[in-house]
Amino acid sequence: MVALRWGGLAARALHLASPLQSHQSDASPYSGDSQLAAQALQGCLNVSGVIANTFQNAQRVSASARKTLSATGMPTSRYTLTFAQKRGFPQFINDYYDDEGWWALGLIRSWDVAHEQAYLDAADHIFQDMQNGTDATCGGGIWWNKDRNYKNAIANELYLSVAASLANRLPSKKQQYTQIAKDQWTWFKNSGMINSNNLINDGLTINADGTCVNNGMTTWSYNQGVVLGGLVELAKATGDSSYLGEATTIAKAAVAFLSDSNGIIHEANNCEPNCGGDGSQFKGIFVRNLHYLQQAAPQDAFRTAIQKNADSIWANDRNAQNQLGIAWTGPASAGGGPNASTHSSAMDVIVAALAVV
Repeated sequence: MVALRWGGLAARALHLASPLQSHQSDASPYSGDSQLAAQALQGCLNVSGVIANTFQNAQRVSASARKTLSATGMPTSRYTLTFAQKRGFPQFINDYYDDEGWWALGLIRSWDVAHEQAYLDAADHIFQDMQNGTDATCGGGIWWNKDRNYKNAIANELYLSVAASLANRLPSKKQQYTQIAKDQWTWFKNSGMINSNNLINDGLTINADGTCVNNGMTTWSYNQGVVLGGLVELAKATGDSSYLGEATTIAKAAVAFLSDSNGIIHEANNCEPNCGGDGSQFKGIFVRNLHYLQQAAPQDAFRTAIQKNADSIWANDRNAQNQLGIAWTGPASAGGGPNASTHSSAMDVIVAALAVV
């Protein structure tokens, strides 16, 4: 590992180079919007205070890393965002495998910007702990937490995405991690969590006889999203474009399901505007991963969805401080007004729109 301490990784992950060059502001109306949104995120964090929730913190890392890579990936200037370091979880390890997966992806995206080996080393270390959460219950997959009482979609999608992402960035482990990702996707698509509408429910019910079935719980937007990014990485690792086709099927179903008659995305289960600190970030995660798919396997419908939501956010869901709220139809004050969680989620859409122009 390079000389960068574990304790400083989270803070360093948010001190990244911005790629926005002068000609890019002219090339896209979203360039200036994304700059203002990034500046406002720092203000949101300062106003909202330090957020201890590890899920939300990991999203800050991913949002900022994506802001940095949103155009050409060539750094030209620097900005710093206030960020809460991990709280009480040495080396980003805690009792929840999904939390660990979020951190791993955030660190991987930070490596994409900074190319400091410590970020990949940390992500690899996290993934090795995640591997301890897999077993043969339900035929495979990873548990949600270390109590081993629930196998759910998000932990398993993160396991897929982290494995495939590391396969594309760690040449010495490419074959090993590619095989893990391939096996994980084969298990996931046969697990029952993908329903007949090509949407992904929250998880599995384990019956008394040991069989496992779709639990029919909410088809949250982020469960339709993380899998897309994982399949994009798996297609790259294997050279097999069929994974992109499977991702496209899920994405088309999700966009149709989550969008209102005007094409604006809302969270499942009608939770807006009171989705809580975690739920308020789910839609941004979905669009973040839809953008990854759009870059790998373009669809006019996906570009339109991303840009339409970005336009609505900027026109209707923004206050005087350029802070963004939970309801992308607006107003920004819905649910008590913008905070770091709602803002970073909406900022993901602005960045996605910039990337897919």
